Amino acid sequence: MPADRTNSPGATAAPSDSPPGGKEAWRTEEIVVAVRDLTRKFGHFTAVDSLNFTIKRGEIIGFLGPNGAGKTTTIKMLTGLLRPTSGEVTILGYDLRRDIRQIKKHIGYMSQKFSLYPLLTARENVEFFAGISGLPPAKIKQIKQELASLIPPALLRLKVADLPPGIRQKVALFTCLLTDPEIIFLDEPTSGVDPELRRSFWSLIYELKTRGKTLLVSTHNLDEAEYADRLLIIHQGKIILEGPPEELLQRTGAPNMEELFKQAIISHETS
Repeated sequence: MPADRTNSPGATAAPSDSPPGGKEAWRTEEIVVAVRDLTRKFGHFTAVDSLNFTIKRGEIIGFLGPNGAGKTTTIKMLTGLLRPTSGEVTILGYDLRRDIRQIKKHIGYMSQKFSLYPLLTARENVEFFAGISGLPPAKIKQIKQELASLIPPALLRLKVADLPPGIRQKVALFTCLLTDPEIIFLDEPTSGVDPELRRSFWSLIYELKTRGKTLLVSTHNLDEAEYADRLLIIHQGKIILEGPPEELLQRTGAPNMEELFKQAIISHETS
């Protein structure tokens, strides 16, 4: 993965439109993402319904829910790709509606479909995204060298569409990290890969945590739930349960994560 860079967004001075107290003052606080009554409607359908949660610096949040629960819609709102119908979001003290340009300097996003151009090679994808991120030529050269140290040359020459899923996954994460973001949103990053590759990918997520990153990882794979520091379980657009995995198991008396998830869904649907 791209190494930490001294000229990363996190190392810049506070901009003129910093939140009260300045950006450096905000860094001393634990909460880096605060979501209040976040709602998104599509016509008469409410995809995300008044979500309230916070994320602390350095946490790995497991955003757990079945397909269609509202995970992707929520992440798209948090990354500025989709405008909320109502509600408030602050990220690193910046208001999502007013300060999205500042926020985008500090976040990374890996979409459900890997965000890569399938007809370009891995190297070409990295060159393209590094270029539009405004990285200087010397930095792009360094990044390409880093990529070459991670992926065999023969695979680097293949189009992304022809790469094995695990390698595609690594390239997509590498691309997500080009600007060395402080907060990283990963939307179903392990979808469609086998359990061994999922465990390997979570090792990369833990590595990012050791570098001080904060991550929200959405998934519908229950075997991944216990990897997170804290879970947000979402169903039908609402958060129905949240807390550290072990604490949730103790609180509910569920013998395992599968039973915990089943109980939460049934309880929500019958309430």
